[in-house]
Amino acid sequence: MPTPEDKAREKIDQALQKAGWQIQDIKDVNLSVGRDGALRNFPLVSGHGFADHLLYVDGKAAGVIEAKKEGFPLIGVEVQAVKYSEGLPSALPAYICPLPFLYQSTGIETRFTNGLDPDTRSRRTFAFHRSDTLAGWLEGTNVKTHDIGRDDIVALTREPYRTLTTFRARLRRMPPLQTEGLWPAQIIAITNLEESLAQDRPRALIQMATGSGKTFTAINFIYRLIKFAGARRVLFLVERGNLGDQTLKEFQQHVSPYNNYKFTEEFIVQQLKNNQLDTTARVCIGTIQRLYSMLKGRELEEEDEEASVSGLDRLFKRPEPIEYNPAIPIETFDVIVTDECHRSIYNLWAQVLEYFDAHLIGLTATKPPYNQLSSIPDKYSWPSLLKKDGDELFDHYRHSLENLGNEKGLLGLIFNKSQNKFQDPAKLRRLIVDLIDKKDWSAMSADVKGDTYKGLLQKNAEDVKGGAGQYFTPRPLLSFA
Repeated sequence: MPTPEDKAREKIDQALQKAGWQIQDIKDVNLSVGRDGALRNFPLVSGHGFADHLLYVDGKAAGVIEAKKEGFPLIGVEVQAVKYSEGLPSALPAYICPLPFLYQSTGIETRFTNGLDPDTRSRRTFAFHRSDTLAGWLEGTNVKTHDIGRDDIVALTREPYRTLTTFRARLRRMPPLQTEGLWPAQIIAITNLEESLAQDRPRALIQMATGSGKTFTAINFIYRLIKFAGARRVLFLVERGNLGDQTLKEFQQHVSPYNNYKFTEEFIVQQLKNNQLDTTARVCIGTIQRLYSMLKGRELEEEDEEASVSGLDRLFKRPEPIEYNPAIPIETFDVIVTDECHRSIYNLWAQVLEYFDAHLIGLTATKPPYNQLSSIPDKYSWPSLLKKDGDELFDHYRHSLENLGNEKGLLGLIFNKSQNKFQDPAKLRRLIVDLIDKKDWSAMSADVKGDTYKGLLQKNAEDVKGGAGQYFTPRPLLSFA
């Protein structure tokens, strides 16, 4: 009877085959059958065990997969994959050692670590990357082209590929922004976005006032991501098909401040009018419903692209889960920009964004009045907590919760019956000043903010049964009027 681990390996095999990998058993290995493959249960040098799968790219070892049973938490499994990556027998050909590409998978959930990136950390992926994608990354960092030698004594003590360049590495070395022709708000938006991307934050939201030129801003940073960071392809999502027409015109009219060429003279821009993706296009403009239909392998009527995202239930009555589509692999886009449509993407539509292994950038326009003042009275505000310490902070925090709960309207509703359940003023101070206030909440997604905040409460309030007894609103991030 197969064990849970065996079932996981079987699902991993199926996922690898869908992504174009050839699966072979180590006892029956024949690299002449194909130079890109996954070898099951590969024996490593003494003390390193067996790799569940050893990945070969163009005849050389390039990565490993660590398999776990379904439901096993993959956070932390990366350490075991790293151990496998360091245990390759010296007689076997490899691009570099430790092996750079590490996967951790249950067959249902998969995480990936790219050892070529400057800061290596695992990230969730919908499926496995294709072998030609890994080959392209090796070529892009000159590992494959120059065929860095594999002297094991040297390779296992030094990591020369850390100095090589990847998309994430190039994001850290962007040239200065040409500000001529940009408004101050646009300069701030692009600068802050590039700083966020350079810090390897895969999600960002740019909030700009209506009429401040957010599409123009987006075209400017997309140009820079392609031109200087080497983004292979960018997806620009619009809410309706007619907005795609307008966006295409703006790309066609945009003139580069770096060489005076129009955007479309340098890079191919495709507006997705059917389910055929132009593989030479550097920018693809389309709707979320078009992408969903492409991933599902279904045709979409052109008039159906004019429906707003919030009204798409009539097109897709039952939210069907997306499965891996070999014609559109997860690495198809390096960056996805969602223009306003992110406001109503949920459930069914969130799958489309989560399918791709890409940075997500949301654009949204604020409507007047801008820069609204906080409804929280100054005497109960966050800065008022930061100024106090000890018993004074303890009493002020408790009185603030009580008084805010007595306010009228939404504020009173939020703080109604909130209580201070901290018993130690020092822990309250540490939570407020040393942890919450020092977090860069603005760069996090809503889910991450919630999870992080709950974690901080648990970390600092272990001596009580409940949390801090209040709702916390983090400081806003990329917000420009």
